Amino acid sequence: MGEKIRARRKALGVNAINTAESAGISRVTLHRIEKGEASVTMGAYLNVLAALGLPLPEAEVPSAIDVEDAIPTRIKIDDYPQLRQLAWQVHGTDTLTPVEAHDIYERNWRHIDASKLEARERHLINSLQTGLGGDFPHV
Repeated sequence: MGEKIRARRKALGVNAINTAESAGISRVTLHRIEKGEASVTMGAYLNVLAALGLPLPEAEVPSAIDVEDAIPTRIKIDDYPQLRQLAWQVHGTDTLTPVEAHDIYERNWRHIDASKLEARERHLINSLQTGLGGDFPHV
């Protein structure tokens, strides 16, 4: 995408300083965008696209998502016995976000009895770790 941005800027005959000012970013940030650096914020990329009149690139969307491998958007605590034991301090809700569940598993992994993990919970843990990373083992 950085190459396309640079090519558009050059085709329009606009220098880097004017482009950066129009996008509300520094010239250095524009240079990093044109090099394709991933550490630049999405907002900076979007500002440059708008300043150069470029459309937002279309993302590739998978044609089908395997529901078995998808991480649920809300995780019902009572559906996972080991999670229920680890989340004893959670009050006022019976569901967690994937990030919350991941953090609870990771923080309290030493208290997990892996031999008591049901297949469904084992699959959830592996999916969370694959999707979000972490220091606890795949089970």
